Amino acid sequence: MTGATGVVGVGLVRELIAKNHRVKILARSDVEPSLFGKTVEIVRGDVADETAIEAAAKNVEWIFHLAAKLHVNNPNVDLKSEYEQTNVEGTRRLLAAAHSNSVEKFIFFSTINVYGASQAGSVFDETSRLKPEGFYAESKAAAEELVLQENFGVVLRLAAVYGSRMKGNYVRLLEALRRERFFFVGGGTNRRTLVHQSDAAQAAILAAEKSAGGEIYNVTDGEIHTLREIVAAICANLDKKPPSLNLPAAPLRFAVGAAEDIAQIIGLNSPIKRALLEKFLEDVAVGGDKIQREIGFRPRFDSNSGWREAIARSAE
Repeated sequence: MTGATGVVGVGLVRELIAKNHRVKILARSDVEPSLFGKTVEIVRGDVADETAIEAAAKNVEWIFHLAAKLHVNNPNVDLKSEYEQTNVEGTRRLLAAAHSNSVEKFIFFSTINVYGASQAGSVFDETSRLKPEGFYAESKAAAEELVLQENFGVVLRLAAVYGSRMKGNYVRLLEALRRERFFFVGGGTNRRTLVHQSDAAQAAILAAEKSAGGEIYNVTDGEIHTLREIVAAICANLDKKPPSLNLPAAPLRFAVGAAEDIAQIIGLNSPIKRALLEKFLEDVAVGGDKIQREIGFRPRFDSNSGWREAIARSAE
């Protein structure tokens, strides 16, 4: 497994151990012993290290490939080669090792970002045309093509992952609501698709156990939420009232853009940038019926219970 210490990886390792599987991970740095205990075999290296990859792939039945250079808002053009080397070429090296070691199943963790933004009223499924936007989504779509060329490859397109180990924009949203510093833009009716970190791990194991090679599955909690509904679930578990302030999108876009431009001219870092605002305004509606229908995936967390876990555990 790669990416074992990430948002989904920790739970996946623990679920595999609970099911009496032996686990081997490829890790770039030392792993805290308390994270997994002594039963996990650790190979030091990363997806650029072919010797380490070969050692990690030896005598394994399944490979779960989670490691990736993750999405960042408005990445510098200089990062493009890093996304390609890590997300595309790293996957290519792992697939070669999987092939030479006769691995039974290669589970690749992709993202629903490969679909791009939704149009009003539409919902993406696994047959939808891809429109990846940005280096991260583009590199994931390219890596998917490599995986699907192998008869042992399975692609999991994960919805936005949240939970106690989450990172990125949902951490910012949670903290803004905790501090009562959030307001809606454009009504909060834009749609989002989520999956709890534990459910993503469960889906990966089911895919290894039951799916056929060459399949693609969207991994979601089975629902499509508006941003306003997500905020309400978070606030309910923070014991706070949802924010009532709502600002129209167009003038705020103008103000944020102007502030970012001025900050750049005078050499300051704008606290709110266009890219972050657009992520909160984005509409992303993706269906997760196929994985439930074909391999029996059943999400254990709905939005309310998922945010309860995320908030309670992140506060520990």
